[in-house]
Amino acid sequence: MKILIVSDTHGHDRNLEIILEQVGAIDHFIHLGDVEGHEDYIEQIVDCPVHMVAGNNDFFSDLPREEEFWLGNYRVFITHGNYYGVSMGTSRLKEEALSRKAQIVMYGHTHRPEIDIQDNITILNPGSLSYPRQWGREPSYIMMEIDRNGQAHYTVHYMED
Repeated sequence: MKILIVSDTHGHDRNLEIILEQVGAIDHFIHLGDVEGHEDYIEQIVDCPVHMVAGNNDFFSDLPREEEFWLGNYRVFITHGNYYGVSMGTSRLKEEALSRKAQIVMYGHTHRPEIDIQDNITILNPGSLSYPRQWGREPSYIMMEIDRNGQAHYTVHYMED
């Protein structure tokens, strides 16, 4: 199973279009907020199940603030992260995810990619495809793959200039 995870496109969809073309067929698409009114367009260009939450800049959106679902054998909790103070760290987010019995929590908001695999939870942030803030400021996303044994693997990818 192949899952594309993105966040913080902020209404600029060109990089997303490029990535969708590059990665080919995917089984699930996850957007962690700040689509800024482009949710209908994104759902139109993605040809698989879509999980999308509202970010702090999605003022007039009907998107949910959070969502929980299963990917393979993994319970997943997604949120933009701003309600959990992720700019100051992920401890509150991790605590919330554990209380929901999630094995994977995904968030955006910081515009910095992160893969933090701990004993009882995996914390993922794909960074931003539009306004990256990490060293080098390259647009980023995460590919998650669940192999035939049901094990999840994660890779941060950066767009080439």
